[in-house]
Amino acid sequence: MLLDLPSGDFDGYIFDLDGTLVDTMPLHYRAWAEAMRAHGLKETLDEDLFYSLGGVPTQRVAEVFGEHYGIALDPDRVMHEKELLYLKLVHLARPIAPVVDFLRRVALTHPCAIATGGTPEIALPALDAVGLRSLFKVIVTPRDIPPGRGKPAPDMFLLAAKLMGVAPEKCLVFEDAEPGLRGARAAGMAVVHVPSRH
Repeated sequence: MLLDLPSGDFDGYIFDLDGTLVDTMPLHYRAWAEAMRAHGLKETLDEDLFYSLGGVPTQRVAEVFGEHYGIALDPDRVMHEKELLYLKLVHLARPIAPVVDFLRRVALTHPCAIATGGTPEIALPALDAVGLRSLFKVIVTPRDIPPGRGKPAPDMFLLAAKLMGVAPEKCLVFEDAEPGLRGARAAGMAVVHVPSRH
């Protein structure tokens, strides 16, 4: 994979986690498919729908799946069951080498942040699985922003920039999914698209 890096000087770097730094999306898909089957899904969970929701807060993903398949479910309960299933798989996570190689270089001289749709209980084990947690002074999750202001809203990115002490226009964001790309652009930031599907 070749990263298409924009020209210009940047003072801080913001990374999505799942599908951008760490190859966890297939693990999340397996966990979602099993959780949804336990709540009445009779067909195969639509992979395109799943990937289109990359970066969206987990509880909202559960709501979307329920709406899409016409299943009455408790989004909070489905979210927690899915996360327990995922945590049994997270040890299988692998780094996405080109992004991690770039991160290791810039982290020597610049502040770096995570902006993820996953809760800390999900995000931190993934970072630990690939040995990257120490490279980030700032980790922004849905708990750090007002409800309903996750990606594609710009709030996560703006908060990450503020906590790094970097102006939004001087941040470069790495993202794999459309909601995150839209959120970063809405925050006035340059973006690098990292394709998460092989």
